[in-house]
Amino acid sequence: MDKFYNSDDINNEYDVIILGAGPAGCTAGLYAARDELSTLILESKFPGGHVAITDCIENYPGTGEALSGADLAMKFATQAIGAGASIRNANVVKVHLEGEDKCLTLDSGKVIKSKTLMIGTGTTPKLLGAENEKDFIGKGISFCATCDAGFYRNKDIVVVGGGNSAIEEAIYLTKFVNSVTLVHRRDEFRASNSAVTKAKSNPKIKMELFSAITKFNGDKKVSSVTIKDLKTNEERELPIDGVFLFVGWIPNTTLFEGLIDLTEDKFVAAPETTKTNVEGIYAIGDVRKKELMQIVTAASDGAVAAKFAEHYISSLK
Repeated sequence: MDKFYNSDDINNEYDVIILGAGPAGCTAGLYAARDELSTLILESKFPGGHVAITDCIENYPGTGEALSGADLAMKFATQAIGAGASIRNANVVKVHLEGEDKCLTLDSGKVIKSKTLMIGTGTTPKLLGAENEKDFIGKGISFCATCDAGFYRNKDIVVVGGGNSAIEEAIYLTKFVNSVTLVHRRDEFRASNSAVTKAKSNPKIKMELFSAITKFNGDKKVSSVTIKDLKTNEERELPIDGVFLFVGWIPNTTLFEGLIDLTEDKFVAAPETTKTNVEGIYAIGDVRKKELMQIVTAASDGAVAAKFAEHYISSLK
């Protein structure tokens, strides 16, 4: 992978440039390259995105077995490269989207052009700011119940948050776990009343209201959390097997503010066609506002965007 991933040989112009080498970006690269479009995937960190830091993935169709996130990420990247796409390690610092060519300035100062641009920059999960939090991401701290619930069968877990995602995922997790402790800073929820009522009536869910996690504890994995009572300021340690954080996602769209339409919460506004309001620009993966953020839906976005990009490029000839 290293020989494909260096940034020394980026061309000046491409048919398709894809920002982000996650499942959406790599799938888009695979489809675009197979359509014989010159394709560049730019990744500022490492291929895979959130997938790469997931311990184990069991719900991606067709694999036939559980895979580590890192292994699945490499399969995505390797297949895109095998089809003819290039993956290069570079950070885009400026974009110019007006006109037929989309111009991107890299952190090296190099300016490259493309007929089409696919935005697959993903999201960053909101964190609590608690002590040791970053050390345990992927090691007992999760952001996806659908992805990781199976690892906590008959275990005791904590869910943090007060919105629909937190409440609904807490209910979903009770199908697998022994108990769920729902930690929320207030006694009122942003979630729907029906969801809250259902959660409160579930015997597996205990609510710790006016509470916050101040510290994550453990060796190689989380083994307990320190919970603070926000009324009394008293702290206590709660032994648990895992923590699911549902306090929100931050879309990585700062680069595009004022250039394309974003939703109120800064996700890219694009329908199932993945087309943005600017012709030749597409939004793929978690950065696109949608109901279900999963590897399979990200891959679907990539395939859809690549096909629309091919049609658009053909129309320019």
